[in-house]
Amino acid sequence: MTGRHLITDAQNTWCPGCGNFSIQHTLKNVLTDLEQEGEDLDQIVLVSGIGCHAKIADYLDINSFYSIHGRAIPVASGIKLANRDLKVICCVGDGDAYAEGLDHLIFAAKRNIDITVIVHNNRVYGLTTGQYTPTSPHGFKGKSTPMGTLEYPLNPLELMLASGGTYIARGYTQKRDQLKSLIRGAIDHKGFAFVDVLQICATFFNMTSQYNPRVYPLQEYDRSDAGIACEKVREWDYNSDAPIALGLFYQRSALTFDEQFRHQSLHGKERQILIEEFLATRQ
Repeated sequence: MTGRHLITDAQNTWCPGCGNFSIQHTLKNVLTDLEQEGEDLDQIVLVSGIGCHAKIADYLDINSFYSIHGRAIPVASGIKLANRDLKVICCVGDGDAYAEGLDHLIFAAKRNIDITVIVHNNRVYGLTTGQYTPTSPHGFKGKSTPMGTLEYPLNPLELMLASGGTYIARGYTQKRDQLKSLIRGAIDHKGFAFVDVLQICATFFNMTSQYNPRVYPLQEYDRSDAGIACEKVREWDYNSDAPIALGLFYQRSALTFDEQFRHQSLHGKERQILIEEFLATRQ
């Protein structure tokens, strides 16, 4: 049994059927497993942005920090640099991370800082009642684009691969067991871990009937092969009716930004010993 009741008593204001419930309870189950394995949950910090997803900070009983819109990732990065022993989980929305916060997302991947970024990707601004986001499909009709958006969506997994992310995955809220495995793998990964989670907005953009018949699990291949990973990532571009692969696309080991930050503060032989010890663990 877990030592604490991880779901708080805060009134939950998500719409019935929202995919955020699935992410919340999946993350709760991951945290429960970590605690049962001896992890101190007080050494875990959850950072959220602004949007429907961000309320998860109210609904999970762990240390948390609300950031401003688009700035969750630099807050998470600062926490990790201040205390490298903490596990830092960053929950963001697709508008939060892929629009206002895109530069921070790219640079966190580039730096390979040891944080876990979980994107609640419902492909719409739900909290402000239905505007398009960077992953909304071409022609999306919402309050800001009643005649349909003229923009095509970006492919965030391809962007993260190009930016240097060392753990890149896609999950789906109706595939809870797989989602749990992907989030746990991301938390355990040493480096920048990115999980794009397809979820529905039950009120403004319900994609259940489009997702369910098209999602499939990735087959086995060398997950450290960036070329193969790129081919798999490009199979679906967030706009077509192509099959949608779910799973871990790419993973590799690399020196993290926070490790380098620590090494930079050391001098001479002590610094060289730490670097050699790290490199030995990656062989």
